[in-house]
Amino acid sequence: MAQLWQDEDAKLLKVDAKGNFFVNDDADALRMTRPFVEYDDQRHILLGLSRENPVFAVEALPDGPMAGLREIGAALSDEHLEIAAAAVSITNWHRNEKFCPRCGTATRMTKGGFQRECDNCDNKIFPRTDAAAIVAITDPKGRLLLGHQGSWSAKRVSIFAGFVEAGESIEHAIHREMAEETDLTIDSVRYFGSQPWPFPRSLMLGFFAEVSDDHFSVDEEEIQWAQWFTKDELRQAIKDEKVSLPQPVSIAHRMITSWLES
Repeated sequence: MAQLWQDEDAKLLKVDAKGNFFVNDDADALRMTRPFVEYDDQRHILLGLSRENPVFAVEALPDGPMAGLREIGAALSDEHLEIAAAAVSITNWHRNEKFCPRCGTATRMTKGGFQRECDNCDNKIFPRTDAAAIVAITDPKGRLLLGHQGSWSAKRVSIFAGFVEAGESIEHAIHREMAEETDLTIDSVRYFGSQPWPFPRSLMLGFFAEVSDDHFSVDEEEIQWAQWFTKDELRQAIKDEKVSLPQPVSIAHRMITSWLES
């Protein structure tokens, strides 16, 4: 690790305690520097190799232009987006998992930052990922169901999502979550894609689902309201600023626009 740290092409991305990272003045690329201090195996995390060059991350105090994935993720290149997501995820994990869950002893960073070890009980702790299903539901008329949560801005709508619970398959979670949130029974499910979402440590698994009965109901608490949209209706609602879609960096946005564009 120390040798990679000293590589002339090594890069270091600084991340603050809120998950923001250093960016250039135009806020469309990461601002990574060459490591210049001595390597610290308890602070410096090796994310991996990008174009054969080592890329490290470290939690640091804000210094200069900084931004988060929600704000500028859509403007980043695929390479920088992956680096930022990994850096935010792993630094957040170290910040919150400093003690052994088995015996409570302080742990130390190993394996370049992708493992922590407890010297008291020899427990090895690895970064955890919470699986979540995000589902775009369509009806026999080809309409898409979109809902609004009370915690969102007034006009924002999105598709539906929920975490996989203990003992569930992803398919089970999809049927249960959609029944809980919309009271709909799903007939078929088709996989779309996935996205790491480090808020704080989710992996969003995207699916399209079809229903034969379009009658739904929401609890009006978590989901305040929902509505079926045809493609023309949604385009017009966006144009008229009656609704707004999720952030372009999100898989929810990609799924909705994928449906709009057939």
